[in-house]
Amino acid sequence: MAAPIDPKPMSRGVAMAYAIGSPLSLGVMVFVPAGAVSWVPGWIFLAVLIVAFGVSALVIAKVNPVIYRARSRFQQGTETWDFALLAVILPAMVAEIPLATLDSGRMRWSAVPLWAVLLGYALLVGGIAVTTWAQAVNPFFEPGVRIQTERKQHPISNGPYRIVRHPGYAAAIAMFAGLPLALASWWALIPAALASVVLIIRTALEDRLLRARLPGYPKCLVRKLLSPMNRL
Repeated sequence: MAAPIDPKPMSRGVAMAYAIGSPLSLGVMVFVPAGAVSWVPGWIFLAVLIVAFGVSALVIAKVNPVIYRARSRFQQGTETWDFALLAVILPAMVAEIPLATLDSGRMRWSAVPLWAVLLGYALLVGGIAVTTWAQAVNPFFEPGVRIQTERKQHPISNGPYRIVRHPGYAAAIAMFAGLPLALASWWALIPAALASVVLIIRTALEDRLLRARLPGYPKCLVRKLLSPMNRL
């Protein structure tokens, strides 16, 4: 039996460009629409994201470093319909930040209470934590939907997958909602809602694909449904 073939790692140049460009791009999206680099809520938002994603990166590098190869690019065999859905999800997700900072930092359209802002940060950090947990136990956690035949893909049933079948998507929806609230914007919930609806459609299509083409996946679902009954 042939050994699993993992994706190639990203080049050092691409990795460095990503590490430098990501925080810079995030800073531009936060402060340009807000109209002032001195906008304190923007710095709080950046600090929380940098710390949360920094801890996430360290954890994943320790327990499941192959995930960086899997998530470095869209791999061959990604479903065509997935690209169409991502063409809606990704722009909607990116639009949340500049719309939110334009709203709360410059235009002041929204009056978001402190409890909602704190809820937003809880959803945001909680979503990052759950996504990290999912990536830590699932070496097949890729950015695109496909059956990873060359990697001997099999169903994952430990970690957060014991609780929910698609924890990464559940966490993403929490993060979509958390971003606008953390930045004190009601208006940015509009692209968040769009991204969430399309992501739910993506989840259903991926689940149908896994049921049809991933060996052991239907049995895994049956065991998942029966396990709570076994504890009664």
